[in-house]
Amino acid sequence: MTTPDHQSPASPVAKDRIYRSPMALVGGVLLLAVMAWLGFDALFRGHGRTPWLALAGMILAVPLVVAFTLRPAVFAGEDRLRIRNPFRVISLPWGEIASLRSGYSNEVVVKAGGKYQLWALPVSLRARKKAQTRRARAAADAARGSRPGGHGLGLGASTGSALSTGPTRAETDQAMDDLRELLERRGEAESAQGEISVRWAYEVLAPAVAGAVLLAILYVTG
Repeated sequence: MTTPDHQSPASPVAKDRIYRSPMALVGGVLLLAVMAWLGFDALFRGHGRTPWLALAGMILAVPLVVAFTLRPAVFAGEDRLRIRNPFRVISLPWGEIASLRSGYSNEVVVKAGGKYQLWALPVSLRARKKAQTRRARAAADAARGSRPGGHGLGLGASTGSALSTGPTRAETDQAMDDLRELLERRGEAESAQGEISVRWAYEVLAPAVAGAVLLAILYVTG
């Protein structure tokens, strides 16, 4: 989930923490592989309008798959939080962030009143429930161990201990905790002030629109 951003050892700038969704990366690679297999088969073996339809479909679909699976990432630096979502890149100085909110999605709320979703940190209610169960079991194990004679519980205690192993926070919840800690530490820093910038991802939008236009032309002229 988190990887360091490589920089020169002589650079005074701290390394960014990078957060991405491993499941989204795996799913994106698999989808692209299937699309390439089917698309190139239609391109080179299809007849009539089929190759053109396959080409237009790939021009439209490939950027969208990349946008929603491989592209999303969150870069947390000492001075700002950079969010790379499917169609936008948002750069937020820590001083402009009001809070980091977790519910059915993870969001950044800015002091100006807006909010931005963190696509790279999707909420998994299942993972959250598993982590809560582990916390409850760990607490129960600790309570049993603190009782007089609790060390003599035998097989039942070891079984319960085995069930309570594993992370007690869902992975994305832990990532949000890390970001909140960084916000608390850097929110008032002088170098972490500035303006919010938002850039549209034209490198994704342009080919997708081109593919949609080509499909529309093929449909109308068909």
